[in-house]
Amino acid sequence: MWNIFSKLLISAATLILAFPVMSQVEERERPAEWENLVKGGRFMDRFLPMKGNLLTSDTWGVDGVVPRYVDNGIEDRIWSYWGGNIKKDGDGLYHLIVCGWLESSPKGHREWSNSIVFNSVSDNLAGPFKLRNVIGKGHNPEVYQLKDGRYVLYVIDGRYISDSLNGKWEYGEFDFNPRDRRIIEGLSNLTFAKREDGSFIMVCRGGGIWISRDGLSEYGQLTDKRVYPPVAGRFEDPVIWRDHIQYHMIVNDWLGRIAFYLRSKNGVNWVVDPGEAYVPGIAVHEDGLVEEWFKFERIKIYQDEYGRAIQANFAVIDTLKPLDKSSDIHSSKNIGIPLNPGLLLTLLDDKPITSKTKVIRLKVTAEEGFNPQSDIDVESLRFGASEEVNFGRGSRVLKTENDGKDLIVTFDAAGNGITETEFAPKLIGRYKNGKMLYGYARLPYIDYIEPILSARAPVITESLNGASYSVEVQNFGQVTSSKASVKIAYTKDGKTINVATGDIPVLAPYEKVYLQLSGKTALNKGYEYDITVTIFSGKKVLSTLSLEKYIFK
Repeated sequence: MWNIFSKLLISAATLILAFPVMSQVEERERPAEWENLVKGGRFMDRFLPMKGNLLTSDTWGVDGVVPRYVDNGIEDRIWSYWGGNIKKDGDGLYHLIVCGWLESSPKGHREWSNSIVFNSVSDNLAGPFKLRNVIGKGHNPEVYQLKDGRYVLYVIDGRYISDSLNGKWEYGEFDFNPRDRRIIEGLSNLTFAKREDGSFIMVCRGGGIWISRDGLSEYGQLTDKRVYPPVAGRFEDPVIWRDHIQYHMIVNDWLGRIAFYLRSKNGVNWVVDPGEAYVPGIAVHEDGLVEEWFKFERIKIYQDEYGRAIQANFAVIDTLKPLDKSSDIHSSKNIGIPLNPGLLLTLLDDKPITSKTKVIRLKVTAEEGFNPQSDIDVESLRFGASEEVNFGRGSRVLKTENDGKDLIVTFDAAGNGITETEFAPKLIGRYKNGKMLYGYARLPYIDYIEPILSARAPVITESLNGASYSVEVQNFGQVTSSKASVKIAYTKDGKTINVATGDIPVLAPYEKVYLQLSGKTALNKGYEYDITVTIFSGKKVLSTLSLEKYIFK
Protein backbone atom coordinates (compact mmCIF):
# COMPACT_ATOMS: atom_id res chain seq x y z
CA MET A 1 0.00 0.00 0.00
CA TRP A 2 2.82 2.42 0.84
CA ASN A 3 4.45 1.71 -2.54
CA ILE A 4 1.18 2.52 -4.28
CA PHE A 5 0.81 5.70 -2.24
CA SER A 6 4.36 6.77 -3.05
CA LYS A 7 3.76 6.28 -6.79
CA LEU A 8 0.61 8.32 -6.58
CA LEU A 9 2.43 11.14 -4.81
CA ILE A 10 5.08 11.18 -7.51
CA SER A 11 2.40 11.32 -10.19
CA ALA A 12 0.64 14.10 -8.29
CA ALA A 13 3.88 16.05 -8.00
CA THR A 14 4.31 15.84 -11.78
CA LEU A 15 0.83 17.24 -12.25
CA ILE A 16 1.51 20.02 -9.79
CA LEU A 17 4.60 21.09 -11.74
CA ALA A 18 2.65 21.04 -14.96
CA PHE A 19 -0.34 22.88 -13.51
CA PRO A 20 0.88 24.97 -10.55
CA VAL A 21 -2.19 27.23 -10.57
CA MET A 22 -4.53 24.29 -10.23
CA SER A 23 -2.54 22.41 -7.62
CA GLN A 24 -4.74 20.28 -5.40
CA VAL A 25 -2.14 18.20 -3.59
CA GLU A 26 0.20 18.87 -0.68
CA GLU A 27 2.19 16.02 0.84
CA ARG A 28 1.61 15.63 4.60
CA GLU A 29 4.39 14.34 6.82
CA ARG A 30 3.35 11.29 8.84
CA PRO A 31 4.19 10.96 12.54
CA ALA A 32 7.18 8.68 13.00
CA GLU A 33 5.28 6.39 15.39
CA TRP A 34 2.84 5.44 12.62
CA GLU A 35 5.60 3.26 11.19
CA ASN A 36 5.14 0.97 14.20
CA LEU A 37 1.42 0.35 13.68
CA VAL A 38 0.51 -3.30 13.16
CA LYS A 39 -2.01 -4.64 10.66
CA GLY A 40 -5.39 -3.61 12.00
CA GLY A 41 -4.04 -0.49 13.71
CA ARG A 42 -5.20 1.79 10.89
CA PHE A 43 -8.78 2.18 9.79
CA MET A 44 -7.41 1.80 6.26
CA ASP A 45 -6.61 -1.84 7.07
CA ARG A 46 -10.34 -2.60 7.12
CA PHE A 47 -10.85 -2.09 3.37
CA LEU A 48 -11.52 -5.33 1.51
CA PRO A 49 -11.25 -6.12 -2.23
CA MET A 50 -13.80 -4.41 -4.46
CA LYS A 51 -16.68 -6.36 -5.95
CA GLY A 52 -17.81 -6.39 -9.54
CA ASN A 53 -18.47 -8.60 -12.55
CA LEU A 54 -17.89 -6.35 -15.54
CA LEU A 55 -14.19 -5.56 -15.88
CA THR A 56 -13.47 -3.52 -19.01
CA SER A 57 -11.09 -0.99 -20.55
CA ASP A 58 -13.79 0.20 -22.97
CA THR A 59 -14.67 3.24 -20.89
CA TRP A 60 -13.51 6.76 -19.95
CA GLY A 61 -10.58 7.58 -17.71
CA VAL A 62 -6.79 7.77 -17.52
CA ASP A 63 -4.70 4.62 -17.73
CA GLY A 64 -4.67 4.19 -13.95
CA VAL A 65 -8.44 3.57 -13.76
CA VAL A 66 -8.78 1.20 -16.73
CA PRO A 67 -9.52 -1.59 -16.76
CA ARG A 68 -12.04 -1.32 -13.88
CA TYR A 69 -15.33 -2.63 -12.60
CA VAL A 70 -17.81 -0.40 -14.41
CA ASP A 71 -20.64 -2.20 -12.61
CA ASN A 72 -19.33 -1.13 -9.19
CA GLY A 73 -21.26 1.89 -7.89
CA ILE A 74 -22.71 4.10 -10.61
CA GLU A 75 -21.28 5.55 -13.81
CA ASP A 76 -22.26 6.34 -17.39
CA ARG A 77 -21.27 8.76 -20.15
CA ILE A 78 -24.23 11.09 -19.63
CA TRP A 79 -23.67 12.19 -16.03
CA SER A 80 -20.68 12.91 -13.81
CA TYR A 81 -21.65 11.53 -10.40
CA TRP A 82 -20.54 12.73 -6.98
CA GLY A 83 -21.25 11.91 -3.33
CA GLY A 84 -24.22 10.01 -1.97
CA ASN A 85 -25.02 7.28 0.54
CA ILE A 86 -27.02 4.05 0.46
CA LYS A 87 -30.18 3.05 2.31
CA LYS A 88 -32.23 -0.14 1.97
CA ASP A 89 -35.98 0.48 1.76
CA GLY A 90 -39.02 -1.73 2.12
CA ASP A 91 -38.87 -2.61 -1.58
CA GLY A 92 -35.84 -4.84 -0.89
CA LEU A 93 -33.58 -2.70 -3.08
CA TYR A 94 -30.52 -0.67 -2.20
CA HIS A 95 -31.02 3.04 -2.88
CA LEU A 96 -27.95 5.16 -3.62
CA ILE A 97 -29.01 8.79 -3.24
CA VAL A 98 -26.40 10.42 -5.45
CA CYS A 99 -25.87 13.78 -7.11
CA GLY A 100 -24.45 14.61 -10.51
CA TRP A 101 -24.26 16.98 -13.45
CA LEU A 102 -24.17 16.54 -17.22
CA GLU A 103 -20.78 15.41 -18.49
CA SER A 104 -21.44 17.61 -21.52
CA SER A 105 -21.71 20.75 -19.38
CA PRO A 106 -19.46 23.53 -20.78
CA LYS A 107 -18.12 24.13 -17.26
CA GLY A 108 -16.95 20.53 -16.83
CA HIS A 109 -16.41 19.58 -13.18
CA ARG A 110 -17.17 23.15 -12.14
CA GLU A 111 -20.81 22.39 -12.95
CA TRP A 112 -21.00 20.70 -9.52
CA SER A 113 -22.70 23.77 -8.05
CA ASN A 114 -25.71 22.98 -10.25
CA SER A 115 -25.89 19.34 -9.19
CA ILE A 116 -29.10 17.33 -9.40
CA VAL A 117 -29.91 14.68 -6.78
CA PHE A 118 -31.05 11.27 -8.03
CA ASN A 119 -32.57 8.17 -6.51
CA SER A 120 -30.69 5.22 -7.99
CA VAL A 121 -31.34 1.54 -7.19
CA SER A 122 -29.66 -1.85 -7.27
CA ASP A 123 -30.34 -5.34 -5.94
CA ASN A 124 -26.66 -5.52 -4.96
CA LEU A 125 -24.93 -3.35 -2.36
CA ALA A 126 -21.89 -2.96 -4.63
CA GLY A 127 -23.99 -2.03 -7.67
CA PRO A 128 -24.48 -1.41 -10.50
CA PHE A 129 -26.92 1.34 -9.54
CA LYS A 130 -29.35 2.64 -12.15
CA LEU A 131 -31.19 5.95 -12.07
CA ARG A 132 -34.83 5.63 -11.06
CA ASN A 133 -35.98 9.21 -10.62
CA VAL A 134 -34.91 12.81 -10.03
CA ILE A 135 -35.36 14.19 -6.49
CA GLY A 136 -34.35 17.80 -7.10
CA LYS A 137 -31.43 20.23 -7.11
CA GLY A 138 -28.68 19.87 -4.53
CA HIS A 139 -25.11 18.82 -3.77
CA ASN A 140 -23.36 16.64 -1.19
CA PRO A 141 -26.47 14.57 -0.36
CA GLU A 142 -26.79 12.46 2.79
CA VAL A 143 -30.04 10.72 3.65
CA TYR A 144 -31.12 9.49 7.08
CA GLN A 145 -34.31 8.06 8.57
CA LEU A 146 -36.26 9.63 11.41
CA LYS A 147 -37.76 7.74 14.33
CA ASP A 148 -41.22 8.05 12.73
CA GLY A 149 -39.99 6.35 9.52
CA ARG A 150 -39.74 9.42 7.29
CA TYR A 151 -36.54 10.16 5.40
CA VAL A 152 -34.57 13.39 5.53
CA LEU A 153 -32.23 14.15 2.64
CA TYR A 154 -29.62 16.79 3.40
CA VAL A 155 -28.14 18.88 0.59
CA ILE A 156 -26.01 22.01 0.87
CA ASP A 157 -28.22 24.87 2.10
CA GLY A 158 -31.36 22.76 2.45
CA ARG A 159 -33.11 19.43 2.90
CA TYR A 160 -35.85 17.25 1.47
CA ILE A 161 -38.40 15.12 3.37
CA SER A 162 -40.26 12.05 2.11
CA ASP A 163 -42.31 9.17 3.52
CA SER A 164 -40.25 6.73 1.42
CA LEU A 165 -37.16 6.67 -0.74
CA ASN A 166 -39.40 6.21 -3.77
CA GLY A 167 -41.89 8.87 -2.69
CA LYS A 168 -42.39 12.55 -3.33
CA TRP A 169 -39.73 14.74 -1.73
CA GLU A 170 -40.65 18.08 -0.18
CA TYR A 171 -37.94 20.74 -0.03
CA GLY A 172 -37.29 22.92 3.03
CA GLU A 173 -34.53 24.26 5.26
CA PHE A 174 -33.02 23.27 8.59
CA ASP A 175 -33.09 25.54 11.62
CA PHE A 176 -29.63 26.05 13.10
CA ASN A 177 -28.89 27.71 16.42
CA PRO A 178 -25.16 28.32 17.01
CA ARG A 179 -25.90 29.12 20.68
CA ASP A 180 -23.34 31.95 20.86
CA ARG A 181 -20.65 29.80 19.30
CA ARG A 182 -18.66 30.50 16.19
CA ILE A 183 -19.74 28.34 13.27
CA ILE A 184 -16.50 26.80 12.05
CA GLU A 185 -16.14 27.06 8.25
CA GLY A 186 -19.87 27.41 7.66
CA LEU A 187 -22.72 24.95 7.48
CA SER A 188 -21.91 22.67 4.56
CA ASN A 189 -20.85 19.04 4.15
CA LEU A 190 -23.10 18.05 7.04
CA THR A 191 -23.27 14.48 8.33
CA PHE A 192 -25.70 12.86 10.78
CA ALA A 193 -25.97 9.94 13.22
CA LYS A 194 -29.08 8.78 15.06
CA ARG A 195 -28.87 8.38 18.84
CA GLU A 196 -30.64 5.72 20.88
CA ASP A 197 -33.74 7.87 21.58
CA GLY A 198 -34.19 8.96 17.96
CA SER A 199 -32.41 12.29 18.36
CA PHE A 200 -29.54 13.16 16.03
CA ILE A 201 -25.95 14.33 16.25
CA MET A 202 -24.67 16.40 13.34
CA VAL A 203 -21.11 17.32 12.41
CA CYS A 204 -20.54 20.32 10.14
CA ARG A 205 -17.65 20.74 7.72
CA GLY A 206 -15.55 22.63 10.26
CA GLY A 207 -15.89 19.95 12.95
CA GLY A 208 -18.56 21.48 15.18
CA ILE A 209 -21.00 19.19 17.00
CA TRP A 210 -24.75 19.86 16.82
CA ILE A 211 -27.76 18.04 18.27
CA SER A 212 -31.44 17.95 17.25
CA ARG A 213 -34.12 16.37 19.45
CA ASP A 214 -35.70 14.52 16.52
CA GLY A 215 -33.45 15.12 13.50
CA LEU A 216 -35.79 17.67 11.96
CA SER A 217 -36.29 20.30 14.65
CA GLU A 218 -33.65 22.89 15.47
CA TYR A 219 -30.02 21.81 15.57
CA GLY A 220 -28.12 23.46 18.45
CA GLN A 221 -24.32 23.77 18.46
CA LEU A 222 -22.55 22.36 21.53
CA THR A 223 -18.87 22.85 20.74
CA ASP A 224 -16.85 26.03 20.25
CA LYS A 225 -13.80 24.31 18.74
CA ARG A 226 -13.38 21.74 15.99
CA VAL A 227 -13.08 18.12 17.13
CA TYR A 228 -10.72 17.16 14.30
CA PRO A 229 -7.08 16.17 14.82
CA PRO A 230 -4.86 19.10 15.92
CA VAL A 231 -2.77 18.94 12.75
CA ALA A 232 -2.37 21.00 9.59
CA GLY A 233 -5.08 20.09 7.12
CA ARG A 234 -7.80 21.38 4.80
CA PHE A 235 -10.62 19.41 6.28
CA GLU A 236 -13.94 18.55 4.67
CA ASP A 237 -16.23 15.55 4.08
CA PRO A 238 -16.75 14.38 7.67
CA VAL A 239 -18.87 11.26 8.05
CA ILE A 240 -20.28 10.10 11.39
CA TRP A 241 -21.97 6.84 12.36
CA ARG A 242 -22.90 4.96 15.53
CA ASP A 243 -22.73 1.22 16.07
CA HIS A 244 -23.55 -0.96 19.08
CA ILE A 245 -20.28 0.04 20.75
CA GLN A 246 -19.43 3.70 20.04
CA TYR A 247 -19.54 6.61 17.62
CA HIS A 248 -17.14 6.79 14.69
CA MET A 249 -16.00 9.64 12.47
CA ILE A 250 -13.75 10.02 9.44
CA VAL A 251 -12.68 13.41 8.09
CA ASN A 252 -10.76 14.07 4.89
CA ASP A 253 -7.86 16.47 4.35
CA TRP A 254 -8.63 17.11 0.68
CA LEU A 255 -5.39 18.96 0.00
CA GLY A 256 -3.21 16.34 1.66
CA ARG A 257 -5.32 13.46 0.29
CA ILE A 258 -5.29 11.78 3.70
CA ALA A 259 -8.21 11.05 6.00
CA PHE A 260 -8.29 10.63 9.79
CA TYR A 261 -10.34 8.31 12.01
CA LEU A 262 -11.89 9.33 15.35
CA ARG A 263 -13.99 7.55 18.01
CA SER A 264 -16.33 8.77 20.76
CA LYS A 265 -18.42 7.45 23.62
CA ASN A 266 -21.14 10.10 23.29
CA GLY A 267 -20.58 11.77 19.91
CA VAL A 268 -19.42 15.03 21.52
CA ASN A 269 -15.96 14.25 22.94
CA TRP A 270 -13.61 12.50 20.51
CA VAL A 271 -10.28 10.69 20.46
CA VAL A 272 -8.12 10.43 17.34
CA ASP A 273 -6.71 7.04 16.39
CA PRO A 274 -3.29 6.91 14.68
CA GLY A 275 -2.80 6.01 11.06
CA GLU A 276 -4.56 6.85 7.83
CA ALA A 277 -8.29 6.28 7.52
CA TYR A 278 -7.89 6.17 3.75
CA VAL A 279 -5.61 7.44 0.98
CA PRO A 280 -5.57 6.97 -2.80
CA GLY A 281 -4.82 3.36 -3.64
CA ILE A 282 -7.53 1.63 -1.54
CA ALA A 283 -9.65 0.57 -4.53
CA VAL A 284 -8.08 -2.88 -4.96
CA HIS A 285 -9.47 -5.97 -6.69
CA GLU A 286 -9.15 -9.52 -5.39
CA ASP A 287 -6.31 -10.22 -7.86
CA GLY A 288 -4.39 -7.11 -6.75
CA LEU A 289 -5.40 -4.78 -9.59
CA VAL A 290 -5.65 -1.20 -8.28
CA GLU A 291 -8.07 1.41 -9.58
CA GLU A 292 -5.78 4.42 -9.14
CA TRP A 293 -8.38 7.15 -8.69
CA PHE A 294 -6.78 10.55 -8.23
CA LYS A 295 -9.06 11.61 -5.39
CA PHE A 296 -11.39 9.86 -2.95
CA GLU A 297 -13.93 12.25 -1.45
CA ARG A 298 -17.42 12.40 0.13
CA ILE A 299 -17.05 9.11 2.02
CA LYS A 300 -20.32 7.60 3.26
CA ILE A 301 -20.88 4.44 5.31
CA TYR A 302 -23.38 1.58 4.92
CA GLN A 303 -24.07 -0.27 8.19
CA ASP A 304 -25.30 -3.73 9.18
CA GLU A 305 -27.94 -4.57 11.80
CA TYR A 306 -25.42 -3.88 14.60
CA GLY A 307 -24.42 -0.55 13.11
CA ARG A 308 -21.06 -1.89 11.97
CA ALA A 309 -19.57 -0.31 8.86
CA ILE A 310 -19.64 -2.90 6.07
CA GLN A 311 -19.13 -0.70 3.00
CA ALA A 312 -17.66 2.72 2.25
CA ASN A 313 -18.89 4.68 -0.76
CA PHE A 314 -16.74 7.38 -2.32
CA ALA A 315 -16.94 10.04 -4.96
CA VAL A 316 -13.86 9.45 -7.14
CA ILE A 317 -12.30 11.32 -10.04
CA ASP A 318 -9.51 10.24 -12.36
CA THR A 319 -7.63 13.56 -12.55
CA LEU A 320 -7.36 17.05 -11.10
CA LYS A 321 -10.85 18.55 -10.95
CA PRO A 322 -10.03 21.55 -13.21
CA LEU A 323 -8.83 19.13 -15.90
CA ASP A 324 -12.21 17.41 -16.11
CA LYS A 325 -13.68 19.27 -19.09
CA SER A 326 -16.87 18.93 -21.06
CA SER A 327 -17.33 15.61 -22.89
CA ASP A 328 -13.68 14.58 -22.51
CA ILE A 329 -12.06 11.34 -21.39
CA HIS A 330 -12.29 12.36 -17.72
CA SER A 331 -15.20 12.13 -15.33
CA SER A 332 -16.25 11.11 -11.83
CA LYS A 333 -18.38 8.35 -10.35
CA ASN A 334 -19.42 6.75 -7.07
CA ILE A 335 -17.76 3.50 -6.00
CA GLY A 336 -18.33 1.07 -3.14
CA ILE A 337 -15.55 -0.70 -1.24
CA PRO A 338 -16.41 -3.45 1.30
CA LEU A 339 -15.19 -3.09 4.86
CA ASN A 340 -14.20 -5.68 7.45
CA PRO A 341 -17.03 -5.19 10.01
CA GLY A 342 -15.08 -6.47 13.01
CA LEU A 343 -16.04 -9.16 15.50
CA LEU A 344 -18.87 -9.14 18.01
CA LEU A 345 -17.19 -9.03 21.42
CA THR A 346 -18.52 -9.07 24.99
CA LEU A 347 -16.53 -8.49 28.18
CA LEU A 348 -17.67 -11.00 30.79
CA ASP A 349 -16.31 -9.31 33.92
CA ASP A 350 -18.44 -6.56 35.51
CA LYS A 351 -15.75 -5.18 37.83
CA PRO A 352 -13.67 -2.22 36.61
CA ILE A 353 -10.34 -3.12 35.07
CA THR A 354 -7.56 -1.68 37.22
CA SER A 355 -3.88 -2.30 37.91
CA LYS A 356 -5.00 -5.07 40.29
CA THR A 357 -6.96 -6.97 37.64
CA LYS A 358 -5.35 -10.35 36.95
CA VAL A 359 -7.33 -11.71 34.00
CA ILE A 360 -9.79 -10.38 31.40
CA ARG A 361 -12.47 -12.68 29.95
CA LEU A 362 -13.77 -11.88 26.48
CA LYS A 363 -16.50 -13.69 24.54
CA VAL A 364 -16.22 -13.83 20.74
CA THR A 365 -19.63 -14.41 19.16
CA ALA A 366 -20.09 -16.78 16.25
CA GLU A 367 -21.74 -15.41 13.10
CA GLU A 368 -22.82 -16.79 9.75
CA GLY A 369 -19.67 -17.85 7.94
CA PHE A 370 -17.48 -17.40 11.02
CA ASN A 371 -16.62 -20.06 13.63
CA PRO A 372 -14.48 -18.48 16.38
CA GLN A 373 -13.56 -21.91 17.74
CA SER A 374 -11.80 -22.95 14.54
CA ASP A 375 -11.13 -19.81 12.46
CA ILE A 376 -8.97 -17.73 14.83
CA ASP A 377 -5.22 -17.85 15.27
CA VAL A 378 -5.52 -17.58 19.05
CA GLU A 379 -1.84 -16.88 19.71
CA SER A 380 -2.00 -13.76 17.52
CA LEU A 381 -4.67 -12.06 19.68
CA ARG A 382 -3.90 -8.90 21.64
CA PHE A 383 -6.50 -7.07 23.74
CA GLY A 384 -6.53 -3.73 25.54
CA ALA A 385 -6.54 -0.01 24.94
CA SER A 386 -6.22 1.02 21.29
CA GLU A 387 -2.98 2.90 21.96
CA GLU A 388 -1.50 -0.44 23.02
CA VAL A 389 -2.92 -3.04 20.62
CA ASN A 390 -2.58 -0.77 17.56
CA PHE A 391 1.17 -1.03 18.08
CA GLY A 392 1.28 -4.77 18.71
CA ARG A 393 1.15 -4.58 22.49
CA GLY A 394 -1.66 -5.40 24.92
CA SER A 395 -2.79 -8.43 26.90
CA ARG A 396 -1.91 -11.94 25.71
CA VAL A 397 -4.04 -15.08 25.72
CA LEU A 398 -3.87 -17.46 28.67
CA LYS A 399 -6.54 -19.95 27.62
CA THR A 400 -9.75 -20.45 25.65
CA GLU A 401 -12.97 -22.38 26.21
CA ASN A 402 -16.01 -23.10 24.08
CA ASP A 403 -19.40 -21.66 24.99
CA GLY A 404 -21.93 -23.18 22.60
CA LYS A 405 -20.86 -21.88 19.19
CA ASP A 406 -19.00 -18.96 20.77
CA LEU A 407 -15.47 -18.75 22.14
CA ILE A 408 -14.40 -17.39 25.54
CA VAL A 409 -10.84 -16.07 25.58
CA THR A 410 -9.07 -15.42 28.87
CA PHE A 411 -6.26 -12.85 28.72
CA ASP A 412 -3.47 -12.11 31.15
CA ALA A 413 -4.47 -8.55 32.16
CA ALA A 414 -0.86 -7.36 32.21
CA GLY A 415 -0.15 -4.68 29.63
CA ASN A 416 -3.78 -3.98 28.75
CA GLY A 417 -3.33 -0.19 29.04
CA ILE A 418 -6.97 0.38 30.01
CA THR A 419 -7.41 3.55 32.06
CA GLU A 420 -10.36 5.38 33.62
CA THR A 421 -10.96 7.24 30.37
CA GLU A 422 -11.21 4.08 28.24
CA PHE A 423 -14.65 3.32 26.76
CA ALA A 424 -14.00 0.77 23.98
CA PRO A 425 -10.99 -1.54 24.34
CA LYS A 426 -9.84 -3.24 21.14
CA LEU A 427 -8.91 -6.71 19.93
CA ILE A 428 -6.43 -7.25 17.06
CA GLY A 429 -5.21 -10.53 15.64
CA ARG A 430 -5.36 -12.86 12.66
CA TYR A 431 -7.56 -15.57 11.28
CA LYS A 432 -5.89 -18.90 10.57
CA ASN A 433 -5.82 -17.94 6.88
CA GLY A 434 -3.55 -15.01 7.81
CA LYS A 435 -6.09 -12.22 7.27
CA MET A 436 -6.55 -9.47 9.84
CA LEU A 437 -9.27 -9.54 12.50
CA TYR A 438 -10.29 -6.87 14.96
CA GLY A 439 -13.16 -5.80 17.18
CA TYR A 440 -14.22 -3.43 19.96
CA ALA A 441 -15.95 -4.20 23.24
CA ARG A 442 -17.93 -2.14 25.69
CA LEU A 443 -16.87 -1.91 29.31
CA PRO A 444 -19.86 -3.20 31.34
CA TYR A 445 -19.26 -0.76 34.18
CA ILE A 446 -19.30 2.37 31.96
CA ASP A 447 -22.39 4.58 31.43
CA TYR A 448 -22.53 5.16 27.69
CA ILE A 449 -25.62 7.34 27.72
CA GLU A 450 -24.94 10.35 29.91
CA PRO A 451 -26.29 13.85 30.49
CA ILE A 452 -24.68 16.47 28.23
CA LEU A 453 -24.89 19.91 29.88
CA SER A 454 -24.11 22.93 27.75
CA ALA A 455 -24.23 26.66 28.55
CA ARG A 456 -24.80 29.72 26.43
CA ALA A 457 -23.04 33.06 26.79
CA PRO A 458 -23.97 35.03 29.94
CA VAL A 459 -26.02 38.21 29.81
CA ILE A 460 -24.99 40.90 32.33
CA THR A 461 -27.29 43.15 34.33
CA GLU A 462 -25.64 45.79 36.51
CA SER A 463 -26.75 46.20 40.13
CA LEU A 464 -25.82 48.30 43.14
CA ASN A 465 -23.87 45.44 44.68
CA GLY A 466 -22.10 44.35 41.52
CA ALA A 467 -23.85 42.56 38.69
CA SER A 468 -26.26 39.77 37.86
CA TYR A 469 -25.34 37.23 35.19
CA SER A 470 -28.07 35.32 33.37
CA VAL A 471 -26.93 31.98 31.91
CA GLU A 472 -28.95 29.47 29.92
CA VAL A 473 -27.99 25.83 30.54
CA GLN A 474 -29.51 22.94 28.59
CA ASN A 475 -29.23 19.16 28.90
CA PHE A 476 -28.64 17.71 25.42
CA GLY A 477 -28.22 14.22 26.85
CA GLN A 478 -30.72 11.38 26.64
CA VAL A 479 -30.96 10.89 30.44
CA THR A 480 -31.68 13.15 33.40
CA SER A 481 -28.71 15.02 34.77
CA SER A 482 -27.45 15.15 38.36
CA LYS A 483 -26.86 18.41 40.19
CA ALA A 484 -23.96 20.39 38.81
CA SER A 485 -22.39 23.84 39.06
CA VAL A 486 -21.51 26.62 36.64
CA LYS A 487 -18.70 29.18 36.89
CA ILE A 488 -18.14 32.38 34.91
CA ALA A 489 -14.59 33.72 34.71
CA TYR A 490 -12.51 36.05 32.59
CA THR A 491 -8.80 36.24 31.81
CA LYS A 492 -6.71 39.34 32.38
CA ASP A 493 -2.93 39.58 32.16
CA GLY A 494 -2.71 35.80 32.11
CA LYS A 495 -4.73 35.44 35.32
CA THR A 496 -8.18 33.86 35.62
CA ILE A 497 -10.62 35.92 37.66
CA ASN A 498 -13.85 34.29 38.83
CA VAL A 499 -16.91 36.46 38.35
CA ALA A 500 -19.85 34.33 39.48
CA THR A 501 -20.82 30.76 40.37
CA GLY A 502 -24.11 28.96 40.84
CA ASP A 503 -25.85 25.61 41.06
CA ILE A 504 -27.56 23.86 38.17
CA PRO A 505 -30.67 21.89 39.14
CA VAL A 506 -31.53 18.42 37.88
CA LEU A 507 -32.52 18.67 34.21
CA ALA A 508 -34.55 16.19 32.17
CA PRO A 509 -33.35 15.36 28.65
CA TYR A 510 -33.41 18.51 26.46
CA GLU A 511 -34.70 20.63 29.36
CA LYS A 512 -33.17 24.08 29.80
CA VAL A 513 -32.93 26.44 32.76
CA TYR A 514 -32.13 30.15 33.05
CA LEU A 515 -29.84 30.82 36.01
CA GLN A 516 -29.45 34.21 37.68
CA LEU A 517 -25.97 34.38 39.19
CA SER A 518 -24.85 37.20 41.46
CA GLY A 519 -21.33 38.54 41.21
CA LYS A 520 -19.45 41.21 43.11
CA THR A 521 -17.48 42.13 40.02
CA ALA A 522 -19.34 44.21 37.45
CA LEU A 523 -17.91 43.83 33.96
CA ASN A 524 -18.51 46.83 31.74
CA LYS A 525 -21.03 46.62 28.94
CA GLY A 526 -19.56 47.30 25.50
CA TYR A 527 -16.05 46.18 26.49
CA GLU A 528 -14.26 43.07 25.22
CA TYR A 529 -13.45 40.21 27.59
CA ASP A 530 -12.07 36.67 27.21
CA ILE A 531 -14.84 34.80 29.02
CA THR A 532 -15.01 31.15 30.07
CA VAL A 533 -18.22 29.46 31.21
CA THR A 534 -17.46 26.12 32.86
CA ILE A 535 -19.93 23.45 33.96
CA PHE A 536 -18.56 20.96 36.46
CA SER A 537 -19.55 18.26 38.92
CA GLY A 538 -17.18 18.09 41.85
CA LYS A 539 -13.72 18.32 40.29
CA LYS A 540 -14.87 16.90 36.95
CA VAL A 541 -15.32 19.43 34.14
CA LEU A 542 -18.40 18.55 32.10
CA SER A 543 -18.20 21.25 29.42
CA THR A 544 -16.51 24.56 28.71
CA LEU A 545 -17.59 27.53 26.59
CA SER A 546 -14.75 29.88 25.64
CA LEU A 547 -15.67 33.33 24.35
CA GLU A 548 -12.74 35.38 23.04
CA LYS A 549 -13.21 39.13 22.88
CA TYR A 550 -16.77 38.74 24.06
CA ILE A 551 -18.72 42.00 24.42
CA PHE A 552 -21.29 42.05 27.21
CA LYS A 553 -24.66 43.42 26.19
